Amino acid sequence: MRKSLRRFDAAIGFVLLAIVWEAGVVLFHIKPYLLPSGSAVASAFWENRAALAHHAFITTWQVVAGFVAAVLGGVVISLLVFFFDGLRRTVMPMIVAIQGIPKVALAPLLIVWCGYGATSKILMAFLFAFFPIVISTLGGLAGTPSHLVEHFRAMNASALRTFWKLRVPSALPSFVDGCKMAMPLAVIGAIVGEFVGSENGLGSLILLANASAKTDLMFSVIVTITVISGALYAVIDLAGRKIWWRAL
Repeated sequence: MRKSLRRFDAAIGFVLLAIVWEAGVVLFHIKPYLLPSGSAVASAFWENRAALAHHAFITTWQVVAGFVAAVLGGVVISLLVFFFDGLRRTVMPMIVAIQGIPKVALAPLLIVWCGYGATSKILMAFLFAFFPIVISTLGGLAGTPSHLVEHFRAMNASALRTFWKLRVPSALPSFVDGCKMAMPLAVIGAIVGEFVGSENGLGSLILLANASAKTDLMFSVIVTITVISGALYAVIDLAGRKIWWRAL
C-alpha cells in the first residue's frame, strides 16, 4: 500500500503547488503581467499547443543530440585518461579549465562560428553535459574495489577481461548518475543557445512571449521545458534501473 502511495507523491506535490499558486494569485490580487494564475497558464498552454509542440520538438532533439554527443565524447575521453597517465596530466587540467568558463559567455561565440542553426544549440547542450559525464565515468572506473582487481589478477585474467568483466560493471552506477546530472544541464544548454540566437525552439518562444508581454505564455513554455527535462531524466533513471543488476 505504501509503495503504491509513494508513486503518487510527486503528483500530489504538483497538485498542491498548483492549488497554492492559484489561491495565492487570487487572494493577494497579483497582477496577471507579474504572475498569472495557474488557470491562465493552462489556458495559454491550450491556445498555443501547436506552437508549443513545434518548438518543443526542436528543442528536444537538439538536447538529445547534444547529450548523446556528450556521452560518447565523455566516455571516450574518460577511457583515454584512465588508461594513459600522460593524457591524464595533460587533458584533465584543460577539461577543468574549460569547465570553469561560464558557458553563457561561449554562446555568442558559437553563434558566430556555427550560425543560428541547430549546430550551435547542440554544442551548447554538449558543453553543459560533458563535464559531469567525464567525472562520473572516471570516478566509477577508478572506484573499482581493489580487492576484486587483485582477485582478477590472481586468476591471471587479461587486462581486457578485467576491464569488461569488472571495471565496466563497477562503473555503471556512477556513469548513470552522471547521465542523470548531465541531462537537465543539456536542456539548460540548449535553452541558453536559443536565447542567444535562434528563430526556433522553446528559448526563442520565451523571448517572443516576453517581447509581447505575454507572461502566461512564458509560464506555459517554462512548464513545457520542465516536463521535457523531467521526462528525459525519467528515461535515464529507468534505463539505469534496468542495468543496475550488472553493477557490483
